[in-house]
Amino acid sequence: MVWLGACSKGLSPLVFFKNGTVDHERYIQEVPPVVLKFGNDMFADNWTFQQDEGRPHIHRKTQDWCRTHLSCFIDKDHWPPNSPDLNPLDYCIWDEFAGAINWDLVTSKTALIHELKRSVKKIRPEVVFESCASWTNRLYRLKPANGNCLNK
Repeated sequence: MVWLGACSKGLSPLVFFKNGTVDHERYIQEVPPVVLKFGNDMFADNWTFQQDEGRPHIHRKTQDWCRTHLSCFIDKDHWPPNSPDLNPLDYCIWDEFAGAINWDLVTSKTALIHELKRSVKKIRPEVVFESCASWTNRLYRLKPANGNCLNK
């Protein structure tokens, strides 16, 4: 499993979970420190962190960690459930990432990790910026759609 964060200025480092499942304890140990460093490097302390409804993300201890360590984050009670239309990774960046991968080179787990590291660098900055910049417009479009998925 792999985790990736995005903001208008670029993509976070990839976080690889090489073995086992990702519960809240493992998530807290491995992802938020990357989030905190990336966010602060990009925006000093003027940024907001949001997650999706993944089980490790909504766990009380994860929410507490974010409240304690991040200057601003959108907690689970203020984020619409199941909202791929409001997550730039879901509505744009993962597709761009998958398209950059040379799947013929992926013959093992090690090769996959290498190819992911190589391919994430090929995601065009303008794609990341535009996908993040369209967030507000997408939010406004969800209201008349009664929260239903948007047509691309």
